[in-house]
Amino acid sequence: MEFASLFVSHGSPMLVLEDTPARHFLQSLGPRLGKPKAVIAVTAHWPSLVPALSFAAWPDKINDIYGFPPELFRLSYPAPGAPAVAAQAADLLGPATRRDPGRGIDHGIWSVMSLIWPEADVPVVALSVMPDLDARYHYLLGKRLRPLAEDGVLILGTGAATHNLMEYRDRPDHAAADAATTAFTDWLAEATEAGRTGDLLDYREQAPGAEFSHPTDEHLLPFFVALGAAPEGRAKRLHHSLDSGILAMDAYGFA
Repeated sequence: MEFASLFVSHGSPMLVLEDTPARHFLQSLGPRLGKPKAVIAVTAHWPSLVPALSFAAWPDKINDIYGFPPELFRLSYPAPGAPAVAAQAADLLGPATRRDPGRGIDHGIWSVMSLIWPEADVPVVALSVMPDLDARYHYLLGKRLRPLAEDGVLILGTGAATHNLMEYRDRPDHAAADAATTAFTDWLAEATEAGRTGDLLDYREQAPGAEFSHPTDEHLLPFFVALGAAPEGRAKRLHHSLDSGILAMDAYGFA
């Protein structure tokens, strides 16, 4: 497999329906990736106090969306779970890890996986983020998952390269690129591809536009898990585009 881990920006759930560069990128990614043994999807939409993993054999699709077209609610994505992989991950993450037998897959997972693997034939395990804990904690969480990444399990972080929804809601669809967003995404790409892990973990202090781009951390925390899971520490920005000039849909591959 070309990548041990990925970070993708899921943006609005309308990603599944709208004709956008990010949607086309995700659709093109499936053939490039092939079919991994399983996916551990680290989702910004499952906050918890300790790491939590889904152990469902057939995880339900969670419609954690509001005010969207009926097509999104009717969308079926019956991907199987991978309880055995979840058990391996739980052992690697430690005894505090919570094993959730009923957790389904939220829109941060099904929106991107339905574009990458539309046949719903890649087993998936959801992994929570801990918004009260920092980037370094999530990076170390990813490092613990490296044995699975080396064994053909894809660690997929799904969040957002930038996530300022208050500003996003007030902007027209085709707004020009926001200067703070551009400064942040340029810095993130440069630091990631140069392997400046220390700067990335200290992004709140190091990155221009960090506070504007991420008023809260949870949508960037999956990035750090994916970064930590890469055995060789190599990284590449695979995609860059903007929704309304402010919501960055960037994606990264790690090896």
